[in-house]
Amino acid sequence: MNRRTFLLQSGAIATATISSLSFPSIVKAYNKKPTIRVLGTHVTLQEAIRQQAQKELGINVEFYPGGDAEVLLKASTDPGSFDIYEQWSDSIRILWMANAIQPIDIKKLRYWHEINGLSKAGRLTDQAPVGMGDAPHKILYYQPDGSLGSTASNHISFLPYVHNTDSYGYNAAIVPKGIPYETESWGWLLDERYHGKVAIVNAPTIGIFDLALAAQAQGLMTFKDMGNMSRAEIDALFEIVIAKKRQGHFRGVWTSVPHSVELMASGQVVVASMFSPAVSKLNGMGIPCIYAAPKEGYRAWQGVMCLSRELHGERLEAAYVFMNWWLSGWPGAFIARQGYYISNPQRSKAFMSKSEWDYWYDGKPAAESLKGTDGRISVQEGEVRTGGSYTKRFENVAIWNTVMDTYEYTLMKWNEFVLA
Repeated sequence: MNRRTFLLQSGAIATATISSLSFPSIVKAYNKKPTIRVLGTHVTLQEAIRQQAQKELGINVEFYPGGDAEVLLKASTDPGSFDIYEQWSDSIRILWMANAIQPIDIKKLRYWHEINGLSKAGRLTDQAPVGMGDAPHKILYYQPDGSLGSTASNHISFLPYVHNTDSYGYNAAIVPKGIPYETESWGWLLDERYHGKVAIVNAPTIGIFDLALAAQAQGLMTFKDMGNMSRAEIDALFEIVIAKKRQGHFRGVWTSVPHSVELMASGQVVVASMFSPAVSKLNGMGIPCIYAAPKEGYRAWQGVMCLSRELHGERLEAAYVFMNWWLSGWPGAFIARQGYYISNPQRSKAFMSKSEWDYWYDGKPAAESLKGTDGRISVQEGEVRTGGSYTKRFENVAIWNTVMDTYEYTLMKWNEFVLA
């Protein structure tokens, strides 16, 4: 699909060096602080991050968090509603086709040279599989013909920053504890043992792969290329999961991290698609939620930071300052405490204790109890992170969050599933 076709159809569908990061010239020139509006999800748009950014940078930062589908629709249809968009790489094709974002100049990115190979080449080690679907490097660089690709250029579609491997969480007080990479399986999402106690993330470019991995793990169907399913494969998949939903297998779908926490904390679900901050939050509440390491491999995602096409002048410069701040050390250390990685981790190491680094990045047993981003103990002394080290987890990627060629068709089928 080209950009013109997409627009027609969518219209119908409708502190390292603080001084170098601050904004003295603009503040002086206008006698007031510039303000940037950041649209995204609750995953990274947290109040502690906003306050720290304002404190260090001398600019006003406004966060507008929402559900995955909600914020993507807003950004793609109303670029004037935000300055920076934060979400995941599966949003990039949609935003680009909608002409909602502008190219990012690499020369203005202070820490670009520190970003590791996962974002630039699709893997951390030569042994690691790239994974099916849209590995981030495939849609990173702006090409001469205006398309997105992996050939390096001076401009990129997004700043790679936070990322992780996602799977599902389960309440170990009720569900028997599995063995990482051996018995834990995506198939648990469709396992009859958990009938009526399963929840799925309400995001068609994410949840569809959770369901596809589960259906394949249960032996219910196979895919020629799960990262780019055919219409026939999509029909077969949704025939399976809609039937399961009508039978009451799924408790429901969740639209935000707080929603997913509520579902499991209340006992309504015991197995669910989940993001790492939710698992950390639940553990801090005393609920033994385990983030599975599926034997089939993870569904991985790359966090993206994009610039609105409407952004220019002082707000554009402020946006670059904010993006650079995200890779300056403190933010990466903060989000590590909720289980997320940053694209230049060595800079964040100085802002983490040895115990934190050893647990979150190296996969070693926690030398002491560790706190999450909410200040509560989320990791007990002696615990080992499920899935192991940073490298180990990204050596087991099955698929990346992806917008497939059949995107519009999947939206229709996804709505059928949600409403069934």
